[in-house]
Amino acid sequence: MTEWHPIRVAARRTGLSPHVIRAWEKRYGAVTPHRTETNRRVYSQDDVERLTLLRRSTLLGRSIGQIAKLSTEELRRLVAEDEAAQRAADSSESLEMVPTTGHSARVLAACVEAAKELDAARLQHELDDAIVTLSRPVLMSDVIVPLMQSLGTAWREGSVRVAHEHLATAVVRSFVGGLNGAFHIPTNAPQILVTTPSGQLHEIGALLAAAMAAADGWRTTYLGPSLPADEIAGAARQSEARVVALSIVYPTDDPHVRNELIKLAQFLPSKTRLLVGGRGASSYRSVLDEIRAIHVSDLESMMRELQALRLEPNA
Repeated sequence: MTEWHPIRVAARRTGLSPHVIRAWEKRYGAVTPHRTETNRRVYSQDDVERLTLLRRSTLLGRSIGQIAKLSTEELRRLVAEDEAAQRAADSSESLEMVPTTGHSARVLAACVEAAKELDAARLQHELDDAIVTLSRPVLMSDVIVPLMQSLGTAWREGSVRVAHEHLATAVVRSFVGGLNGAFHIPTNAPQILVTTPSGQLHEIGALLAAAMAAADGWRTTYLGPSLPADEIAGAARQSEARVVALSIVYPTDDPHVRNELIKLAQFLPSKTRLLVGGRGASSYRSVLDEIRAIHVSDLESMMRELQALRLEPNA
């Protein structure tokens, strides 16, 4: 008996957004879903496998237009060959990347110590060295993210002062601002703007989001905290941003934030997607659903959404 999956389940299993799945169906005939009596799309397990293979192939550099008409068996062979080539390339690069997880742990410890000693110059030096000695994903996931998270936790527990967190934030902000040049991100990479809505002053989450996006190859512009909707939208239009990412932390029941989100959705170009995360974002879930923003629960889910958005046709 065939097991059918609604589009959101298919999206979750394949790592594609519902928008991309529908676009690939309509434009390229990638799959042909079954229709229920109420005309809803449902997908078989074969459809899910095929969409997963297509996603893996596009992430390896293939154009969806070139591979959409291949049979599933042909896709399996192509993905296997491309992934084998990618592993060989990664293995070759890894011979030049001597540092291990132990090294990144030492870099993190040095950064935390520098922040706790209010030594901005040393913290900047440690991060600058890390650009050379660590790969981008390791630098972000093993150093930048845990550095800011550990200082935030220490501040809430009272073991460091707000000055320590502010110093680290200032240094990381400068560091993130230089990521594009440091990592040689291609000029044709998709653009993302990262900020917080007007009235949202906590920027650590936004900084982490900007750092992770830059590490994943996005042209990243961090606009700082507490920016009005019209300014965010103006920057998005000028930069032709594919994505605007917002971090919401506190307060969680601010009607001003709700109004700003609604205005931003109205002002943004139609091709720009709005992605919202942070500890307080779930409190605004109803308005996020209303304006069709993408809600992410953590940095990992943010990266999954960005990978899916990268595959969307650029209107």
